[in-house]
Amino acid sequence: MESQAWTGVRMLGLGCLTVDGFQPRQLKNAPSASFARHEAVLCDGDLLVSRANTRDLVGLAGIFRDVGVPCIYPDLMMRLRTSDLYLPEFLELVLRSPETRRRIVALAQGTSESMVKISGSVIRRLRVPAVPISEQRRIVEVIDAVSVQESSIQAAVDKMRQLRSGLLDQAFCETMDRWSLVAIGDLCHVGSGATPSRAAGSRYFADAGTPWVKSLDLNEGSLSVTDEALTDVAMSELRMRLFPARSVLVAMYGGWEQIGRTAILEVPAAVNQAISVLEMHADMDPYYLLLALQHGRYRWRQFAASTRKDPNITKSDVLAFGIPFPPREEQERIVDLATASLREIAADEEELTKMRNLKRGLLSGLLADAI
Repeated sequence: MESQAWTGVRMLGLGCLTVDGFQPRQLKNAPSASFARHEAVLCDGDLLVSRANTRDLVGLAGIFRDVGVPCIYPDLMMRLRTSDLYLPEFLELVLRSPETRRRIVALAQGTSESMVKISGSVIRRLRVPAVPISEQRRIVEVIDAVSVQESSIQAAVDKMRQLRSGLLDQAFCETMDRWSLVAIGDLCHVGSGATPSRAAGSRYFADAGTPWVKSLDLNEGSLSVTDEALTDVAMSELRMRLFPARSVLVAMYGGWEQIGRTAILEVPAAVNQAISVLEMHADMDPYYLLLALQHGRYRWRQFAASTRKDPNITKSDVLAFGIPFPPREEQERIVDLATASLREIAADEEELTKMRNLKRGLLSGLLADAI
């Protein structure tokens, strides 16, 4: 096939395979005929599996659906075409089941967690339940019914998040129209922490002890549990500051994905040097401060700079960062508005978690019964 024959043909990106199956995105212009092959053109119903990815994403599977233009797949994927004995939807469930995912991840090869690979032989060695088409169809219908409910709950969560965001945008816009911005340095004491030497091992680090907060612990909400804790020896020898509950935390390092991430301490804790800790000394609700920082997070881009690859902000930037400072009554009104919507979101997310657990359990049980 000559090069001009590939005009209008699209190459799938690896991002087309997600934990939820095939998504028609990241389509690129197909490469020249020296690379593209006629047999690589996908048909509706073909199964795709990622051959290379991070360890938790390698082996993702999805059914290709016609997107209106001819598509081919990259070398980072493999294609499976089912025989008359199997429905592609059933094999997709098998490939996405927890047991199969564990086998694939265990057999993935690579020296780096950021990129591992599986060969075609890994997929060929997988055992598939030998069940009639009618039973395959029943299993697919059961899982599809649960997936519909899961999607409905997820849509409700997304809608509520958008509504909450819109309400807070409106509230803060009205507040900023009425009240000027005040520098954080005029409202809060700003401190930070340190990272104890890893070489000290269990002398400084323990499973239980003083919570020690790193940027990845910041959850944009209330924080009471951290990934690591410090011993009393570390707190004493290194003179680590124990910050009180209701202190507000802001990430300063780690690139655009981390800068400006926030949390509010629900328990006293120490922090590392990548976090600024804000302790209010003005008449300010700490939960209002948290919301104000989240609403203004995009403005950190005005401050962030670095001579390295990842941008960061400094303590001086945090001190100079301005937030609207209305009377306490107005602050509490905004906090109440945010809290009410969060309760609804939390309730829906709890239902979503239950539905996902039900789906995983059903999938494992149905496939086990089919063997």
